[in-house]
Amino acid sequence: MPSPLAISVISPVYEAASIVETLVSQLMAQLQQLTPHFEIILVEDGSKDDSWKKIVEQCAIHPEVTGIKLSRNFGQHYAVTAGLQEATGEAIVIMDCDLQDAPKHIQTLYEQFQAGYQTVFTKRIGRKHAWHKGLAAWLYNRMFRLLADKKFDLDLGSMVLISRQVQTAFLRLKDKDRLYLQLLKWISLKPTYVEVQHQKRFAGKSTYTFRRMFDIAISGLTSHSDKLLRLSVYSGILMSLAAFLGGLYVIITYFTHGYATGWPSLFVLILFATGVIQLSIGIAGLYIGKIFEQSKDRPLFVVEEKITSGQK
Repeated sequence: MPSPLAISVISPVYEAASIVETLVSQLMAQLQQLTPHFEIILVEDGSKDDSWKKIVEQCAIHPEVTGIKLSRNFGQHYAVTAGLQEATGEAIVIMDCDLQDAPKHIQTLYEQFQAGYQTVFTKRIGRKHAWHKGLAAWLYNRMFRLLADKKFDLDLGSMVLISRQVQTAFLRLKDKDRLYLQLLKWISLKPTYVEVQHQKRFAGKSTYTFRRMFDIAISGLTSHSDKLLRLSVYSGILMSLAAFLGGLYVIITYFTHGYATGWPSLFVLILFATGVIQLSIGIAGLYIGKIFEQSKDRPLFVVEEKITSGQK
């Protein structure tokens, strides 16, 4: 009977053909120092380059490597979920494939796991992101702290270690929005944090465009809070109150000084009120859209191919 695995490492791979070999090499070197019982799960997320070909090559060389190919680009967080469904280790590490969070930090995470913690987050020191990505992250963090119902510590790295118990709890969640760090914070099962030095990307460039980060920000805000809906209600109340007070002012000035209508002020008022209405409808539409997506109950992803050591 094979020995149970001590560590599983999950890494989503997208447009990273030039990184796969180095990623596996560094993971193998680090994990072999910790335990002989480990696995590396690489989830190819619909890349247009040779990422899957490189993963297949690594599976042929290393029996510890498992490759999962999704049918199209579902997104990083869905790829993580696909990896978690496959992982069998007692401790499971999730990390990006770009090596900005170095595999050497796995030892520190594993030591915290052995000390009894079931969720070990990382806090990045000296972020190496491009300035526009850093600015977008800063704005998102501030907005999320303002609008979220719960206080999430958003200065977190994408590398995290979880236990089998946390894995089970995570996979029970049916949320279509799979921002895994926020879901793990919501589970909050014996968490702790370690600081890690952030590295420059090993090769290539990030596929997270500003638009994609904006979409993720909207998804995160609307998935973990209904404050945007409440703000739209508050703005409607304030607009109604302003209209009531404005009406009183017009009546009073009409009888005391006479009142001549002003087209510019009326024009601005109509535009402002229309904008608030459209914003409120748009916010409600976002939540209705999420209800629609959740109600379809489609699978989170589709696996096209899987290669394990028994399929070489």
